[in-house]
Amino acid sequence: MENYPEDLKYHKGHMWVRADGTIGITFYAQDQLGEIVFIEVPDAGTEIEAGEPFGEIESRKSVSDLYAPVTGTIKEVNSEVVDAPETINEDPYGKGWVVIVDIGDPGELDNLLSAAEYNELVAGEENK
Repeated sequence: MENYPEDLKYHKGHMWVRADGTIGITFYAQDQLGEIVFIEVPDAGTEIEAGEPFGEIESRKSVSDLYAPVTGTIKEVNSEVVDAPETINEDPYGKGWVVIVDIGDPGELDNLLSAAEYNELVAGEENK
């Protein structure tokens, strides 16, 4: 069982978000994907909508959509993960963040999963 940071909120599409708008991919997602070789996200200034795809992540095994956990405007893209996508595998909750957004409605964070709820979701998927 992986430890999911308690200070984050989780989207069922295996994304995490901090209260400051930092968004990334969960340990579970990067673990399932395997070695990440490419990530594509829109530029700063782009609007993203909660629950909708806003980018793609590619591993040696597959290509997956990145789902926005919240609605907002991208303020910053992590150029380090664009240049070195494997950073996500190495440090998904630290250097491997993907974008920072200006969250339109901070109340949306209440609709997301806690670390314990996300852990239950993942445990359910692993037992399929």
